[in-house]
Amino acid sequence: MTLALWCLLVAALLPIACAGISKWGFRGFDNNNPREWLARQQGWRARAHAAQQNSWEALAIFAAAVLTAHVAGAPQGTVDALAVGFVLARVAYIACYVADRASLRSLVWLAGLGLSIALFVVGA
Repeated sequence: MTLALWCLLVAALLPIACAGISKWGFRGFDNNNPREWLARQQGWRARAHAAQQNSWEALAIFAAAVLTAHVAGAPQGTVDALAVGFVLARVAYIACYVADRASLRSLVWLAGLGLSIALFVVGA
């Protein structure tokens, strides 16, 4: 399995990590109605939940890009480097979101999107 495919697995686990961050250390979490509980959260918990939602959204284009690059026979070293860059950008994005660094978060989001697009381009 290539490094890029491992990155795809990591990217798929990042939203789950965000869910854990949003619920971490809170004794009043309602597992019977988790979505309602999350909708009432504020501050870093709400931002971690928003990061989770965005991470699911970003996963779709990244997964399609990695698989497209593989099917197209793009240079594996380039695909791997772009995929690692995407994962690092997403980790930075989550950190910026939880820390309430909105402007930096937007720049990092744009970098992640650019890396996904680059994966399509190298496969062209």
